[in-house]
Amino acid sequence: MIVAYNKPFVGDVLLVQLASEKIVNTEVEKKGDIAILKEQATGEIKAFNIFNASKYIDLEVQGTAEVTPEIVEKIEAALNANDVTISLDVDFSPKFVIGYVEEKEKHPNADKLSICKVNVGDEVLQIVCGAPNVDAGQKVVVAKIGAVMPSGLVIKDSELRGVASSGMLCSARELAIPNAPSAKGILVLDGDAEVGSPFEIPSNL
Repeated sequence: MIVAYNKPFVGDVLLVQLASEKIVNTEVEKKGDIAILKEQATGEIKAFNIFNASKYIDLEVQGTAEVTPEIVEKIEAALNANDVTISLDVDFSPKFVIGYVEEKEKHPNADKLSICKVNVGDEVLQIVCGAPNVDAGQKVVVAKIGAVMPSGLVIKDSELRGVASSGMLCSARELAIPNAPSAKGILVLDGDAEVGSPFEIPSNL
């Protein structure tokens, strides 16, 4: 689930996205302050908007908001107040974590891409990476499926030149770390970084 709020530019509307796929043909159902966006062909609810959002939830963000249990609870209360029933199946696990590149091999169909096996603590992900400095033995920042990058990009399962990729290895610039180097390449962490732990952007960088 992706939650966004930008009052100066969008108005007092909370945007909640439930599916990563775009709606082909949108059907809108309005109930009170809730606008439900469905896929017309299937009736699947892909998103909903909460108008007059400040009545239900207090958000200071301008952009994507961190999805916390507290925010979900308030969203559910807003839905109930408008007699709307939508099941919110939310994964609260961290989406930016420290990973360890166990293996790296050349992509068979692209000279500048590498296929990496990356341990993120509870699983090993296959991630296709185009960074020139990626190598086995590194500790790196992994954006897992469902992560929302500072740019607004949502990380999804993908296929790059015929090879499946589940996540992204991040550069300092992609993480919006201040004073990030301009040279291309992923952010390589110190050896004492704990694999599987959440990654937070240091405030002093």
